[in-house]
Amino acid sequence: MFPLYSRKLDTYDGIDIIDINKYKKPVNRKVMVIIMPIKTDTLTNSFRILTKNTEYQIKADEYGVLKRVWYGRRVDCDMEYMLDYPNTGFSVNPYDAAHNRNYSLNTLPLEYPCDGAGDFRVPALSVIRRDGSRALDLRYTGFKVLDGKYSIPGLPAVYAEKDEAQTIEIYLADGDITVTLRYGVLPKYDIITRSAVISNKGKSAVRLENAMSMCLDIPYGEWDWIHFEGRHAMERIPERAPLIHGVQESSSKRGASSHQQNPSVILCDKTCSETSGECYGAALMYSGSFKTQIEYDQVNQARLVMGINPDLFSWELKPGDDFHTPEAIMTYSAEGFSKLSHNFHRVIRNNVCRGRYKTAKRPVLLNNWEATYFNFDDEKLLEIAKKAAELGADMFVMDDGWFGKRDSDTSGLGDWIVNENKLKGGLKPLVDKVRKMGLKFGIWIEPEMVSEDSDLFRAHPEWVIRIPGRNPALCRSQLVLDMTRNDVRDYLYNAISAILNSADISYIKWDMNRSICDWYSDTLTSVNMGEMPHRYVLGLYELLEKITSDFPDVLIEGCSGGGGRFDAGILYYCPQIWCSDNTDAYDRTKIQYGTSFIYPLSAVGSHVSASPNHQTGRVSSIEARAVTAMAGSFGYELDLNKLTDEEKEEVKNQITRFKGYDDLIHNGTYHRLSDPLRDKFALWQYVAEDKSEILVHGMIFRQEPNMLRYAVRLRGLSEERLYRLETDGKVYTGKALMNGGILLPHTWGDYAPVELHFTEV
Repeated sequence: MFPLYSRKLDTYDGIDIIDINKYKKPVNRKVMVIIMPIKTDTLTNSFRILTKNTEYQIKADEYGVLKRVWYGRRVDCDMEYMLDYPNTGFSVNPYDAAHNRNYSLNTLPLEYPCDGAGDFRVPALSVIRRDGSRALDLRYTGFKVLDGKYSIPGLPAVYAEKDEAQTIEIYLADGDITVTLRYGVLPKYDIITRSAVISNKGKSAVRLENAMSMCLDIPYGEWDWIHFEGRHAMERIPERAPLIHGVQESSSKRGASSHQQNPSVILCDKTCSETSGECYGAALMYSGSFKTQIEYDQVNQARLVMGINPDLFSWELKPGDDFHTPEAIMTYSAEGFSKLSHNFHRVIRNNVCRGRYKTAKRPVLLNNWEATYFNFDDEKLLEIAKKAAELGADMFVMDDGWFGKRDSDTSGLGDWIVNENKLKGGLKPLVDKVRKMGLKFGIWIEPEMVSEDSDLFRAHPEWVIRIPGRNPALCRSQLVLDMTRNDVRDYLYNAISAILNSADISYIKWDMNRSICDWYSDTLTSVNMGEMPHRYVLGLYELLEKITSDFPDVLIEGCSGGGGRFDAGILYYCPQIWCSDNTDAYDRTKIQYGTSFIYPLSAVGSHVSASPNHQTGRVSSIEARAVTAMAGSFGYELDLNKLTDEEKEEVKNQITRFKGYDDLIHNGTYHRLSDPLRDKFALWQYVAEDKSEILVHGMIFRQEPNMLRYAVRLRGLSEERLYRLETDGKVYTGKALMNGGILLPHTWGDYAPVELHFTEV
């Protein structure tokens, strides 16, 4: 086996991972001596990036063109022999390749392809020089290997301790334009991150028209792609389709990552399933407009590029300036989608989310939104909070309607002053009373928005995004504040800080309820206006960084009409995101199924709401709603006082059960046991890290008479251990549960809940 890493990481399958420099005497156990994950060869200008199970090979060839040679299983040998290209005709050749017509940038697998120099496929970088020319032909100039993981100024990025990760920077140049390709390697998780720094070393400004975060060229194979489509209240539904010749795209131009598409993608072989087959995954750590493109070219190669959406991007790169692209997280699995998801889950949970709550137990909360909407006062809220405390909840959250003139969604946004007609005496007396009940207190805000009917808009109409001389588009009767402005960010920071300092507040639900258009800011010139969408995101991140730094004990849940900004960029600041405004349990099995391909369950905000459901009118039992909502950060969104006595007892039991399960749910290994988009049931499983405990949750959609019970095979257990099922005390071997499976219980009625809890004997 090729050596991999040089520091003591962990014990894996009974093998000690050790530091070759510190290993001096033999031990009784089997030992793997390994070195750092990045291996370089300066004679051939080749680079190998090694993780526990994968290998990424890059090489600068005799012309200095940087090629991707291999990404896949660990092979521990040079795979350049696989790159054999014919003369395809009408594929132009670099001048320095002379008469070698087989050598063309239009067919080679390139690491960071550019526009205008002979590669006619989708580019990763497009530049306009001062003279109007667009050709860019980057060639290799050098590299540097660094301990630890790089960071990105002003942008979220995967972080790691120095002994957890390593970085390689590869330098490219075309005249005065240089590019630094940065690769962060987390070997334990089979994760490689990508980002680029574009620099102008010349004396004249150039314009970036396209600056992607990553490119992945795959020369061989027949591939499907999976993207995560949807709409408001039905987000991140996986859609799988075969690649066709030409360009396929998943993108957003909404100023946010959007309900309609998610900034993540999977390429998989035709036979790939949950447990077998090859697949590549990529997730962009960015919360604005993005684009993912996959081109299947004339010689049946696949190219994947991902980054900021160039349709809403133009950046003046002045002499001496650098531009940093957002980070893309990549991983590869030879063992199907489950392994791919586990890689993403671990790195997002442990190396993207930050702060006190990244792995801590989250409070079980009661949110008043679907209980009261805007129609409440302090007495009504206290009545709901009292019942939440009696039934075992940890937190009460006051949603929209507590501030300004806010009795509907047509007014008041931006006026972050307590409405004392609703909350007599202000915020603090209410918070103190809730705290005396033993509950923490949370609050809803929507900082980035403003209502026309608000004191803020009347005082500062110049703060909104609108084009002079034109009426702006409205959405939900609100406008968007210009987050590129320092004065706007200062106002919002001071307003939010005043709220948090005024009372003992433990939680913020940070909402954002519209898409953005009419892009214009009077702080930018016409030459720089194309920078505004990206500068908006940078402004948002700056504000979030300041709030999270100054109030580290406050849990912030991201929200954008539910799941309209559910991405790894937001998770860097907010360790959980409200998954969807749709709280219907049946629909949530599908929404949470798609979400789980990339994002860990700890990141998912999920609540039990009323029945009939307020979005669909569907009727389901409170137990079915609870089992579905437990697949995330658990809570309730209804008036508990309106439940029957029997339902209240069920709620009490549900909260007790969840508090016993939450470590397993949030930190265990998650498996999808069914596909709710096709199967007659939704089923998922959590396995403790030491494999001593298993929890299976789900829902049987329809009851069928005179049929055998469903049998489902469990995954990820220890074959030789014995597991006892809590409900009937029966004992099974891990081998039996994984090969024969378990029969799902007899159920009655539609949308029947399933809960099977096993513990090691």
